[in-house]
Amino acid sequence: MSWYVLFVAGLFEIAWAIGLAYSDGLSRPVPTLFTAIAVIISMVLLARAVQDLPVGTAYAVWTGIGAVGTATLGVVLFDEPATLARAGFIGLVVVGIVGLHATSTGA
Repeated sequence: MSWYVLFVAGLFEIAWAIGLAYSDGLSRPVPTLFTAIAVIISMVLLARAVQDLPVGTAYAVWTGIGAVGTATLGVVLFDEPATLARAGFIGLVVVGIVGLHATSTGA
């Protein structure tokens, strides 16, 4: 169950990272509120996950999910470059996430 909680925490990390772009430097109230709520939910879920998972593993996976999702949405939403090299490095982050999950001793 902790891995699912961690995964959802990672999704909320993506949400707040994307929210930062829409908030225009936290100057737009509605996107800023959305971003703040997403940060809180993400942190609460991460805190819940580390009750059962090793903190180093959980944090690395959480940031990895956020990095992969945010980089992917950056291409889709903000016309960031979609190069083969970029996709390859994002793939390496995914390999790291899978590897940490596979070798974890947590619940």
